[in-house]
Order: sequence, then C-alpha cells, then structure tokens
Amino acid sequence: MNHGNTKVCSDRVPDEQEISELRAVHYNAAVVGRIDIHDDLARFQIRPDRGVPRFAPGQYVALGLGYWERRLPGTQAETLPAKKHWRMVRRAYSISCPLVDASEALVTCDDIDFLEFYVTLIRTAEEPPALTPRLFALHPGDRLFVQPRVVGTYTLEGIAPHENVLLLGTGTGEAPHNAMAAALLKQGHQGRIAVACCARLADDLGYTRAHDVLMNRYANYRYLPYTTREPRNLDSSRGDYVGNERLQTVYRSGRLESEAGFAIDPRTTHVFLCGNPLMIGLRRGSDPPLLEPGMLQLLLSDGFREEGEAGPGLVRYEKYW
Repeated sequence: MNHGNTKVCSDRVPDEQEISELRAVHYNAAVVGRIDIHDDLARFQIRPDRGVPRFAPGQYVALGLGYWERRLPGTQAETLPAKKHWRMVRRAYSISCPLVDASEALVTCDDIDFLEFYVTLIRTAEEPPALTPRLFALHPGDRLFVQPRVVGTYTLEGIAPHENVLLLGTGTGEAPHNAMAAALLKQGHQGRIAVACCARLADDLGYTRAHDVLMNRYANYRYLPYTTREPRNLDSSRGDYVGNERLQTVYRSGRLESEAGFAIDPRTTHVFLCGNPLMIGLRRGSDPPLLEPGMLQLLLSDGFREEGEAGPGLVRYEKYW
C-alpha cells in the first residue's frame, strides 16, 4: 500500500526520509501556540493550513499524529508491530476558547485564526496511551493532522436571550463550555450564565484567571471552580474545610444553586454536562451499574429532561462513544 509516494512496509519502521514524506502526506495543520498549565495539562493552539473551518461552539474535531512520532520522555513505553509505525492515531477533542486576549478583551472562537484544545497528558494506562504522549512532545511550528470537518450536536441551539444557562464540567470537559460562554456573552445574552468546573486540584483549572476577568466585566456571569483533593477538601480540622466538592455533592446540597445566583429550574434553565462519564451519569453497555447517581439522574429527578425539543429543562451532554 502507498501513502502518497511513501511505500508502507510491514516488516520495518520508516526511516527519517520516509517519516518526512509521511508527514507531508498526512499532516494539514501546525501548532502555533502552547500554554502549559503544568507538566500534565496544556492548551494547544493549532492552525489548519486551509484556515479555521466554520463550527458552532461546543462541537469537536479529531486530532491525529503518526505512530512514527516520538513520545514524550517519562510516559509509558509502547511496543508496536513494525507496520503500525506507518499509521496515525486520532482522537476527538472539543474545541475550547481563550476567553480573553492579551488586553483582557472578550474573545470568541470567531475572533481567532486557530483552534484551541485543552488537553491532559495521559502518562500511563491499561493500554499504553498513544496520542497525548506524542502531542505533548510538540511545540510551536510542529505539524499534525486536524480533521477537516468539525462535528457534534452539543451546541447552544434553542436558547432564548432571557433564559439561564448552567454549564457543568470536570477537568478538560470545561473546554466546550468556554467556547459556549464566550459566544453567549458576545451575543449580549441577558439570562444568567454559570460555568462550574470540578478538578482534583486548583492548579488543574487552566482558565481561572480569564474567567475572573469576565466575572468582573459581566454581571450575569459566574465561574464556579470546585476541587476534590485540596487540603480544604480533605482535612476537616481546617478552618476553610469544605469537604468533597464533586458537582453532584454541591448540587444536592443546594450550594451550586446558591453560588450560581439563580434557581436551577427546568422552566427557565438549560443544563450542559461534559467530562467524566460518572459525573454525567453515563455507562457503556458492558460497564457495571452506577454506584451512585450522576448529574443526569439528579436533574431528571428534579424535573429536567434529556430528550425532546431544545428549550429550558433540556439536559444536554457530550459523549464520544
């Protein structure tokens, strides 16, 4: 089989010249910026060669790198058959948004000439992770593949200007909510907007400063950062002890509603969920039953719905399977 002018061989790995040819054939974008939150978390800014395709805030696209690329040192080793070194690995990522520019002005995805992705480095897993150890070895100027067409139905369709919007995420599940929140603010949305994100540690919340800027500027906007592994989550002897701040916990306690600043009411509120499937309340067919309800189950019990026409009371969530 030929990939462009490069002949794929099943009995050996490609040499440097062949790797250069494989990149030329398969890659269609370049890294133009990289913001490292810490060693295992980064924001990648990527510009497709043909320009940024049109898309709706909340949608996602696949990124890809060849198995021929080097892996970041310190990540799990992998053993591949020679023929796999000629192929690419791809994974879908929701498109994020910087939220503000260098002058702290509001920025939407339509205002920039790159796609931003919020990515966690997976160092080890049951099967050696394939994409992120290669992605985290990239720097501005390096090349990769971006799926030409952005896809997904997780969008802001059906939200009226006066209705409230609650965007709940865990970890990098915040990414599409950044794009959505920026778009709503740019449109002059009149209802309340609350973005809540739960992570293990405060250092895992990579957009906090930008959210703070927006909260100071827009009276109808709230950013609610929660954690599960900070000392104030674990040590009950501390004066600032708050316990575990999982989204299900702060919702059931009434704290989420209080800090959002509006009633989480199916008659007036749209809810979006993205991130850990256990937070959402999702399971694959072969997974064991949920040990406790996720946000979906909690919201449904309070009168929200997961199907039907777009409008207040609808719970939308992202899943990639």
